Amino acid sequence: MSQFIAAEEFRAVKTPAILLQARERSAQRLMMAYAIAGLFFMVLPGTFLGVWNLISISAHQGAAIPRAWIQAHGYAQIFGWIGTFIMGIGFYSIPKMTGRKANAAFSGWIAWWFWTAGALLRWGSGVYQWHWRTLLPLSALFELVAFAIFFVTVKHHPAPTHKGHNRLPVWIVSVLIGTAGFATGLLMNLAGTIYVSLKGNIPALPASFDSRFLALLAYGFIVPTIWGFSARWLPVFLGLGPVAERNLKLALLLIIAGVILAQLGLFQLAPWFIAVAAVLSIAAFHLFKPAERAAKTAGVHRSFPAFVRVAYLWLLIAATLGICAAYLDHANGWTGASRHALTVGFISTMVFAIGQRVLPAFAGMRVLYSPRLMLTCLLLLNLGCALRVSSEILAYEGYWAPAWNALPWSAVCELSAVTVFAANLLLTFKQPPAHE
Repeated sequence: MSQFIAAEEFRAVKTPAILLQARERSAQRLMMAYAIAGLFFMVLPGTFLGVWNLISISAHQGAAIPRAWIQAHGYAQIFGWIGTFIMGIGFYSIPKMTGRKANAAFSGWIAWWFWTAGALLRWGSGVYQWHWRTLLPLSALFELVAFAIFFVTVKHHPAPTHKGHNRLPVWIVSVLIGTAGFATGLLMNLAGTIYVSLKGNIPALPASFDSRFLALLAYGFIVPTIWGFSARWLPVFLGLGPVAERNLKLALLLIIAGVILAQLGLFQLAPWFIAVAAVLSIAAFHLFKPAERAAKTAGVHRSFPAFVRVAYLWLLIAATLGICAAYLDHANGWTGASRHALTVGFISTMVFAIGQRVLPAFAGMRVLYSPRLMLTCLLLLNLGCALRVSSEILAYEGYWAPAWNALPWSAVCELSAVTVFAANLLLTFKQPPAHE
């Protein structure tokens, strides 16, 4: 009888542990599915199409290519790559922070289907223009449904508060602002695609609408989200002091003001608010002050902290070029350079650096396949970005015609960088988890 009771007690203890392990493996598979989908959109619809566009432009020294192709490239990068990564990380965190573990995984797979289908339809309708009047708004609807599933699942997560206080940590506030920007962008995208499908001649948003749309996505969605992750992870990873919350909150207020001004068409005023916000964010993270502790670089390349700082320098460059564009741009050279400094210099460098630090851990405490490949892709990315930003201004604005010859090389560098980054992560996911 005593042996029977002992066996029952053993099963009672073992069964929850087995369930927890199964749920954790399910969450890891879900996160890797989002990561792999994001890598697909980054390399093929995103970067490869962008390289093709740039080579065509350079060969004809500024000759126009279909606006729908340009928007399909940018859309694949912002929603197909960055948006997919963010949703995957969000769904992975739910099983660790709430009791609704099984529902989070199930909801995550449904959202993954809608999201990837929507992103593929958006890219395909822009490039191939097959039944685009139907598929363009349908793609936006699919993505909005995926986000709604994501939001309904995430809202069950009990947000942590400061000890002894009811207020949220600043990193949570920043991520929530980014989430609100994400939702607003998807609603704006749905409205824009419906308008184009009814009134437009091509599957592309009008130029004035697109400028406002990109400002919202860049500075209302992606940048606040990265600031939130930075506030959460950089003090630990880089050994920095505690985040200066007042500076970061002020930066968030200013960047929201900049986005609102851009939506109102005040494009000469908005960049000043964004530039001040960028300076305040760097001050909030103490990025260029001596570290208080040694950086945690185990498993990644030791240059990891340097590239995080380089990314924030690109943010400053993007903001400065945005101010110049408001007064000097005549042929989209300054504007394009500012956008590229932000999307590739800041956003992509942060994803390449932080992503190779955290995604292997989220995928079952795997070890990054190659720190040397990590260094290689970061060097290629920043070399390509420097070539693109400098030559784009010189070429597009007509300051120096030979700069057209540098643009294809910048594209080749960046395509090589994203290919190496994708290969390093895929080889990492192929390895067995550390506990095995």
